[in-house]
Amino acid sequence: MTDQHLSDSIFGGREGAVTAGEGPGDGAGRTPTRRPPHRRKRGPVLILLVLVALAAAVLVAGLVLKPVVAGFLGPDDYAASDATGKKVPVTIAADANGRAIGETLEKAGVIKSAGAFVDAAREDSRAQSIQPGSYLMAEHQPAKAAIDYLANPRNRVVKRVTVPEGMRASEVYAVLSKASGLPVADYQKAAKDTAALALPSSAKGNVEGYLFPSSYEFGPKSTAAQQLAAMVAKTKDVLAGLGVSDDKAERVIIVASIVESESRLDADRGKVARVLENRLAVPMRLQLDSTVAYATGKRVITTTDAERAQVNGYNTYTRDGLPVGPIGNPGEESIKAAVNPAQGPWLFFVTVDPATGETVFTENKADHDKAVLQFQAWCQAHKGQC
Repeated sequence: MTDQHLSDSIFGGREGAVTAGEGPGDGAGRTPTRRPPHRRKRGPVLILLVLVALAAAVLVAGLVLKPVVAGFLGPDDYAASDATGKKVPVTIAADANGRAIGETLEKAGVIKSAGAFVDAAREDSRAQSIQPGSYLMAEHQPAKAAIDYLANPRNRVVKRVTVPEGMRASEVYAVLSKASGLPVADYQKAAKDTAALALPSSAKGNVEGYLFPSSYEFGPKSTAAQQLAAMVAKTKDVLAGLGVSDDKAERVIIVASIVESESRLDADRGKVARVLENRLAVPMRLQLDSTVAYATGKRVITTTDAERAQVNGYNTYTRDGLPVGPIGNPGEESIKAAVNPAQGPWLFFVTVDPATGETVFTENKADHDKAVLQFQAWCQAHKGQC
């Protein structure tokens, strides 16, 4: 078919039109010959139109039937209006991914399906910052609302407590009790279960010194025993990292506890540890007010003549060697100092300015006595602080 034929057949051509030069007859009675009508091949066009119509029908059916199907099967997510007003505890595991978090929430009745949570998490980058821990969450809430809640770290139900360096066990119990609401008696009882605490064998069942000072976050259902065990485990980790075996742990912790009590500045910790080791090597009694004060239960810088005359396992004025146990719970820097004391010939030290922690280290008694005069002058200038 030429272009002209196409034009004629669509826009101007007449089927059965007489060919040029032909008339009604040729004079011989014959009917003029007619050119057969030209028919366009319409098959592909019709198929395309049918496919378009089917696609449109499917689209319309989908739009019409989707609400019906959703209503029959039920949505996989709650609406805000589904909330029951009840709250349930939820614990997000430390290694939980998006699917695991969704399954936890679904099981607790917080959301309707884990799938809804995963879908919502894909669209909300805050889901990546959800922290492990315990939460108190409303039942039957939309997955997006659950992410809103979990993404706010303030919504975690945790007991955060900070234990400073140098605290005695009795003081640690009081701090933990205040944060957790558990009675001090629970901690005192838990401290006696040395097997549960997994104390080093050399500690001989005494938890003093092994309650590592740090900041902790304890779940709302954590027990006193679990909290103390976590602190002991931290101390053991530090000791292991410094190459201290269980049988050597007690001596290190005793020295470290004295270093913690006698040092205000990190730069002095290694020197204090060296003085202790030098005096033990002579041997000389340690003569430390900090150990005497521990036996009395007081928190003081100086002790009385009567207190220093007492005979007990902690009075290093009347006792040779180290005290029988730690006098507090040392931090990591003091433990490091006990393991690796500074090098030096010192046999004496005295803190001449308790306010700043300035400490003088000397090799002989005469120089030490001069330093003691500086300390006494400070005490005179600061009545009631010594």
